[in-house]
Parts: sequence; structure tokens; C-alpha cells
Amino acid sequence: MTVRSSARRQIHLAAHFPGVNSTTVWADPRSRSQIAFSSFEQLARTAERGLFDFFFLAEGLRLREHKGRIHDLDVVGRPESLTVLNALAAVTERIGLAATVNATFNEPYELARRLATLDHLSGGRAAWNVVTSSDAFTGENFRRGGYLDRADRYTRAAEFVDVARELWDSWTPDGLPRPFAHRGQHFDVAGEFTVPRSPQGHPVVIQAGDSGEGREFAARTADVVFTRHGTLEDGRAFYADVKGRLAKYGRDPDDLKIMPGVSVVLGDTAAEAQERAAEIRRQQVSPQNAILALEQLWGTDLSSYDPDGPFPDFDPVPDPTLTQGRTRRGDTVALAEKWRSLSRDKGLSIRQTVIEASARQSFIGTPEAVAADLETFVRQDAADGFILVPHLTPGGLDEFVDRVVPLLQERRVFRTEYRGSTLRSHLGLPDPAWQG
Repeated sequence: MTVRSSARRQIHLAAHFPGVNSTTVWADPRSRSQIAFSSFEQLARTAERGLFDFFFLAEGLRLREHKGRIHDLDVVGRPESLTVLNALAAVTERIGLAATVNATFNEPYELARRLATLDHLSGGRAAWNVVTSSDAFTGENFRRGGYLDRADRYTRAAEFVDVARELWDSWTPDGLPRPFAHRGQHFDVAGEFTVPRSPQGHPVVIQAGDSGEGREFAARTADVVFTRHGTLEDGRAFYADVKGRLAKYGRDPDDLKIMPGVSVVLGDTAAEAQERAAEIRRQQVSPQNAILALEQLWGTDLSSYDPDGPFPDFDPVPDPTLTQGRTRRGDTVALAEKWRSLSRDKGLSIRQTVIEASARQSFIGTPEAVAADLETFVRQDAADGFILVPHLTPGGLDEFVDRVVPLLQERRVFRTEYRGSTLRSHLGLPDPAWQG
């Protein structure tokens, strides 16, 4: 499939509020509270000042554990996303408000009401990032526990979204409620929905996932894909693959926006930007975090290893209980060998290798160079836009908004004002047809 390109395609931008993890430099004295409303408000207001499409909150349903203890390198309170976003609706005017909510441990009727309520309160700015979970560790916090087989997580999520959309469509566009009934594999619900059709008709649906199942789910269901690709070539391959799946669902390429999560580091010169980026990575991957990353990959206690020394000479011995609450890696033996090869080829220590191998896709350079690179990714069909993940909370977007956004506007690839009031209008998405 050939995706239409244009030298003046508009770039979409969103802001992610990071938790305390390997992305956030949470020990930096400029980093503030992860749970105080003032932090959320400042970052959201900055993103709105920058005319971003939406502000995006992640979700954590259980504190991570390592070696049977709460993992104290990234422990943070994680407030419930929709509660925070409802509060932000009162102190922002145009920016979209996106909540990550798990489709495994929630129910369609309740969540559809909460999302429709946010859409009403915000004047049509709500979005739902649909995520799934199949691990029993997270499930222990819920009545059903880890009941869901991994193979069923996307089938439940797809049906969950279908039911939510049936509920949103159970009120006519002119404000008349109608009974609903759904009988399916995962849900058997009937009744009457209490919230009238919201300003967007349906809140925007976001999806994150790079597996074949995840790509198919996105092509069938999502309005936005939150993804991660480290190179222009990888981004173009993902973009073409997912966009190529849309036609069989009766969808056009522009009906789905692909927005990788990225970090940006700026400097007055290229050398200064590279130096700042290297320092940020050293802060993100402390000696303790380097050994943690190794233990998660090797599946065994490596606390006796020197982070400034060489890698273990044995292959991983996976222990699914060593680290709880993190996504499982794929072929750990192959990945371990890749890291060891990188270490051998470049003469890197454990910590240096982890720093290089685990870096999030970054745009590093002068404001002019970063603006040009962002446009290149969009013009060459590697992305429709970007979700910025700052390393500092809540001031991590200030420099980008002040120095890069004006350059994108000068290039005529980014808006100079909001032209609509809903998130769908910001994203250039069609309004959903009423399926009454």
C-alpha cells in the first residue's frame, strides 16, 4: 500500500505525563511531585500553550516488585487517570484529555459512563487509551484475579470497545435514550445508558501494542496508535503495515493516526545537545538501574556484578517471579546475546550497554534540526505525529514549546491556533456515524 505523502502534511503533537521509571529523571532537583494536581496542571497547561492535540496519562494498577519487595527505584503513587482528567477539564480549554484504562479489569457500562462524562465536562475532549493485562500479579488487586488467558486479552478488549460504542450510540443524536442489549463471548449486558450522546459522539480511542494482534486490533478499532520505533526505517515499516490493514475494515488511511512516543533533547549546538542527552541517560540508568535491567533480562540475582564491569558469561535463566508488574520480554536468550555483542563490539560495560541499548527514540540537536527531523518523519510516512515523553515533571515540555513549536509553525506544518473545540477536530478524525 502506498500512503499519500505531502511536503506540508500537518504534524500532530501530544504530551505524556511520565511516572517515576527509567524515562523520568525523578531524582533531579527540578522534578516535582508525581501526584500533586499542580504538576498535572502545569504540564497540561504547557502542552495547551503549545497547541498540542492531547495530554496523555498512563496507568499503573499495582506497584512493581523485584525479588519479592516493592521496587524502590521507580515507586510512585499513581492517581486514577479519569479523576485527574476531570479536574484538568476545568483548568484547560482546548487540549484533549486521554486516560489509560485497562480493558481486562473494568466493565463496559461503568467505563463508558465515565468516559462519556469526561467528554461532556470537557466539551468533547475525552480519549481512552485501551490497554490489556494477562498477568495474575496485577489481577490479584481485583476480584477475578488473573483469570484471563493471554490469548483472550485482545478478544475481550475488542468486544469491550464494541460494547462501549453501542452504549454511546444508545442515545440518538437528538437526545432520545433507547434500550441496549449486547450478548457476546465476554459480555452479556442490557438496560439503558444514563448519559446522552457526548459532543464527540464517541471519545477518541487510542491503542498501544506492536504485536500482530495489537496491530490488527488498532486497524479495526483505534483512532490513534501510540507506538515506539527507534529509526526512520522501522517507523516507515510499522506505518505501512498498520495503515495497510485498514481497508479490510472499510477505513481510510487518515482514519488512524500513528504517533510514536519520543523524547527530545535540545542544545544551542549539536555537540551541546548530544552532551545533554548523554547526561540525561546517565541519570536515567544509574548503576542500580543497570543491574536491575540485567536481572530482569537474565531472570536471576546479579547483585554481585559490577555495573562498570563485563556481562555474565551464561545465558538467561528466566524466572517469572523475579520481577512482577513489568511486561515480559520475548526471546531473552537472543536479546542477551545482542547486548553482549554490543558490549564486545564497542567495549562497553554493563551500564554503558544498558544506556545505549534501552534508549527511547530521541530527537537530539538544535531546535532547527529537531524541527526538521520531526517533519521528515511525517513527510516520509514514518508517523503522523509524536507523543512527547519529557524526562522532567512538570517542566519538561517548556523548552520544546518555546523553541521548537515556533519553528514548526514557520515551516507551516503545525497549527498556529486551535481551529476546532473537540479532540477529533484537532486530530482531523471523522465524527463517528451514529449506529442506532
